[in-house]
Amino acid sequence: MSGNDPHKLSVVSTHPPVNPKAVMMTTTITPQQLAEMLSYQLTAIADHAQATALPPLMIWGAPGVGKSSVVAQVCAQHGVGLIDVRLAQREPVDMRGLPVPDGDTVRWLPSAEWPRDPDSRGIILFDELTAADRSLQVAAYEFILDRRLGDLYRVPDGWVVVAAGNRVEDHAVSAPLSSALANRFAHVELDPTVEDWASWAVAAQVEPVLIAFVRFRPDLLLDQHGDLSRGWPSPRSWARVGRIMADRDRLSPVVQQALISGLVGEAAAAELNAFLDWAGDAPDIHDLLRSQGRLALPKRADQRHALCAAAVHHLPHMPDRLQVLGRFIALACALPADLAAMMMADALRVFPADLVTAMMAHRQWQRWQEGHGRHLQEGSHERCIVVA
Repeated sequence: MSGNDPHKLSVVSTHPPVNPKAVMMTTTITPQQLAEMLSYQLTAIADHAQATALPPLMIWGAPGVGKSSVVAQVCAQHGVGLIDVRLAQREPVDMRGLPVPDGDTVRWLPSAEWPRDPDSRGIILFDELTAADRSLQVAAYEFILDRRLGDLYRVPDGWVVVAAGNRVEDHAVSAPLSSALANRFAHVELDPTVEDWASWAVAAQVEPVLIAFVRFRPDLLLDQHGDLSRGWPSPRSWARVGRIMADRDRLSPVVQQALISGLVGEAAAAELNAFLDWAGDAPDIHDLLRSQGRLALPKRADQRHALCAAAVHHLPHMPDRLQVLGRFIALACALPADLAAMMMADALRVFPADLVTAMMAHRQWQRWQEGHGRHLQEGSHERCIVVA
C-alpha cells in the first residue's frame, strides 16, 4: 500500500493566501476528503443552515487531478444540480447580465443559466478562476462573495458556491486573486495519491494492467517535469489511456501508441510499453486460479503488480468463481504484505456482496487475516472518488 495516509491533513500555513504562490502552502487533501467537504456543505444547507455562513471552497491543484470531476460526482451522488462555469471562456456581461433600456434608466437581465427555483439544490462551480482576467474576477466577486447580482438576482439558499484554479507552478494561465476575494474562501489543495486513482480505476473497470503500471510507477501518476505544452502524465490523462486500451481491438498498434504518447508523452508511453511486455510474461490468471499445484509467483515486482490487478479484475466474472475463491485467497496469503493488503482492499471495493460474503466465510480467510489483516486495517479500503 502507499505510504501516504489518504485521510491525513497536512496544514503547512495558517495565513490566508492572497495569490497562487501563497496558496501552494495551504491545506492538502485527497479527492475523498474533498468529496466529504462538499457533501458536508450540501447536507448543512439541506438542514437549513444559513447559506451565507458556509465559506465557499477554493480548490487549487494541477490540471487533470480531478477538481471538477470530484464536484460532478458529488452532485450525482446527492442527486442535485451542477452549473459548471468556465470563467476563462466568459465575458463580464455573462456574469452581470445584459443591460436593457427602461425609460431613462437601464435594467440588467441576469443569465437564464443561474438557478431560480427557491427549493432547488446544487453546486455552482466557477472553474478556471485563476485563468480569468481581472475584469472577469471582479465581475464574479459579487456573485461569489454576496451570493447575489445587485437587486435583480439572489442565489437560492440550496446552492453551494465553489471555485477552482491552477497554481503558478503548474505553468498554466494563472492570475493572482485579490486579497479581498482570496480572504473569503476556504482554500484547499487537491493532491490525489496513487491509491485514490487506483481505487477509482478498479471500480471503473479500467484495464488491470494499466492500474498495475501506475502503482508500479507512482511517480508517473502526476509528472510535470516534461514539456507541459504537450501531453503529460496526470490522473485525467491516464484515465483516457485506459479508454484507449479498452478499445485496442478497434485500433492498429501504431495508432494506439500514437494516441497514448499524445496523452502522457513519449517517455511515459515508452515505459508503459515496456511494462506491458514484462507483464505479458506473468502467469495467466485463469490458469493460476484453476490450478491445484503449488503457487509459483513471478519474482519481478512489475509482474506481481500485474498479477494482483488481473486477479481482482477477472475473478468476479469467472463462472467458477466460488470454486476458485480459495485459490484467490491463497494467492493473497502468498504475497508480500503490501501487495496482499492492496489486492484484498481492491477486492473489498469491487467484488459483489455475495462474493465478499463467501470470501469472508471461506476457511482460508482466517489464514489471510492472521497473516496480513493488520496491514489492511492500517490502510483505507473506502471507495474513493477521482477523476475521469
